Amino acid sequence: MMNEESTMSDNSDFNDLAARCGDDMVRSAIDSALNASQLYAAPSEQPAPSNNEATWPMAQPLVTKIAPEPYPLDALPAMVRAAVMEVQGFTKAPLPMVVLSAMSALSLAIQARVDIGRAAGLTGPCSLFGLVIADSGERKSTCDGKFTQAVKEYEAQQTEITKPFIREYNAAVGVWEAKRSGIKDKIRALAKDSKPTREFEERLSDLENHEPIKPTVPRLIYADATPEALTYGLYKNWPSGGVVSAEAGAVLGAHGMNSDSVMRNLATLNQLWDGNPLTVDRRTSESYTVRGARLTIALQVQEATLRDFLKRSGTLARGTGFLARFLLAWPESTQGYRTFTEPPESWPAMEAFNQRIAQILNQSLPLNADGNLTPTLLTLSPDAKAAWIVYHDAIECELKNSGDLFDVRDVAAKSADNAARIAALFHVFETDQSNQVSLDSINGATRIAAWHLHESRRFFGEIALPEGLKAAALLEDWLIDYYKRENTFCVPVAALQQTGPVSLRRKEAYDPAIQELATLHRLRKVNKNRNILIELNPAIIENGGICAY
Repeated sequence: MMNEESTMSDNSDFNDLAARCGDDMVRSAIDSALNASQLYAAPSEQPAPSNNEATWPMAQPLVTKIAPEPYPLDALPAMVRAAVMEVQGFTKAPLPMVVLSAMSALSLAIQARVDIGRAAGLTGPCSLFGLVIADSGERKSTCDGKFTQAVKEYEAQQTEITKPFIREYNAAVGVWEAKRSGIKDKIRALAKDSKPTREFEERLSDLENHEPIKPTVPRLIYADATPEALTYGLYKNWPSGGVVSAEAGAVLGAHGMNSDSVMRNLATLNQLWDGNPLTVDRRTSESYTVRGARLTIALQVQEATLRDFLKRSGTLARGTGFLARFLLAWPESTQGYRTFTEPPESWPAMEAFNQRIAQILNQSLPLNADGNLTPTLLTLSPDAKAAWIVYHDAIECELKNSGDLFDVRDVAAKSADNAARIAALFHVFETDQSNQVSLDSINGATRIAAWHLHESRRFFGEIALPEGLKAAALLEDWLIDYYKRENTFCVPVAALQQTGPVSLRRKEAYDPAIQELATLHRLRKVNKNRNILIELNPAIIENGGICAY
C-alpha cells in the first residue's frame, strides 16, 4: 500500500504531463484512472471494539480492493445525459448500464459514417465494444429497447421500402435462372453431338456477368449470431451492425466460442473492431472478404459466465486483446431497491435522442463503387489533440513494470483509442458542422474512458482471486452490508444461513471463508448465550465499508 507521499512521487511523470494541459477536465480524467483508484490509507491506529473487549490484533490484508467511482454523468453531451437520466429514473437500472445502452446506440448509428484520426497514420473506426458485468434481471433489455428504438424503426422502414425491389429481384432471378439453365442444356446437347458450343459459351459468360443483384436490406442489430454468421451478414446484407444482447452467454458461451474455434473467432471480432479487411475461407461454400465493415458490441454477462469464458479461453481472451477492447462496467446491483414507479406520460428526452439517431441513420451511407464503406475522416482540433496526447502519455507511463496500470496494461493500452472513438461519437451526435472534434468532446470522452479503465482494473483485480479468497471476500462484503443495515459488529450465523449470499448459506461453504477471515484477524466466531455469532473487527469498517490495507 502506498502512502500519499509515495503516490505523488511515483506519479511524477503523470503530474508533469497533466500540468501541461490547461484543462481541468482532462486532469480529472487522468486522476480517475490513476490517483483516485489507489487504496485508501490504512488507519494508523485501530478503533476499539464496540463491545469494550481487549483490542483486536492488527487485521491482515485479504485482498487488494479498489473502490468504485461515481459515473461521470456530466461528461456526456447534454441530450444524451438527459435521455439517460430519464430512462434511469424509470427503470432504476444501474447508471453505467443505462449509459452503455445509450453509447451503443450512438455507435450503431454513427460508426458507418465517420472514422476518427488521432494523428497522421493513426486512424480507425469509432465503433465501441461495451460489456456490463451484472446478473440477469438488471433491466438491460429494457434500456437497450429504449435507446435502440430509432434503430429498430429504421430497420422496419427500410424493410418496407425494399419490398417492391425484392419482388422485382425475385422475378428477375427466376428469368435469369431459366435462361442460364436453357443455355447449359443447349451446350450439353451440342457437346454430346460433337458440335461447336462457342456461341452459347459466350452467351453463358455474358449472362453470368448480368446476374441480378439482390437489394440490400439494412440489418443493424444481431442478438446472438455466431462470429461467422455475423461476418457473413456484414458482407452480404449490410456493412454496419451490432451485437446487442442482455444475455452474453449466448455469444460468449456459443458453440462458436468452443476451445477449437475460440482463437479464430476472437481474432475475427478484433479485426472488426480495428476495421481491417477480413477474409473468411470456407471449404463447402463461398469464401468472401469483408472490407470496411463496422461492428458494435453491447453485452451483459453474469460474472460466473465470464469466469467460465475466461477459463475456457485460457489466456486468449486477454492475450489477444479481445477484452481489452471493451468499455467494461461492473456496477452494483439495484435489485431489491427498485420500488414501483408509474411510467411517465411522455418521454421528451428520449424522443429528442431518438429523433437525432433517426436523422443520422437516414443520411446516405458513404459507399464506393464496390459497395464498401468510405467513412468521412474526422480529426482532432489542435487543442483537442493536445488534451488527447496528455491523456495518452499519462496512461502510457503507467504501463511499465512499476506502473499503476501494469496489471491491466492490455486494457490501458486501448484506453486512449477508445477515448478518441467516444469523442467522435459525441461530436457527430451534437453537430455535423465540422470535421474537427472539439476540446469539449475529447474532455468528456477521456473522463468516460478513464472511468471504464478504472472499472477494468477493479474487476480484473478481483476476478483473478482463487475461489477460496473469493468466497472470503464475498462473505466480508456481506458482513459489512449487514453492519450498515443493523449497526452491529455481531452477526448471527443464523442470519448468514437465512439471508447471506446463496453460495455461502451452507456450513461447508461458509466455514472455510470464516476461517480464512479469522486467521487474518478480520473477524472471529464467538458463542454467546448459545448463539453462534460472527464478530467483525471494527477496523474493517473504516472508510465506509472499504477495508484498505
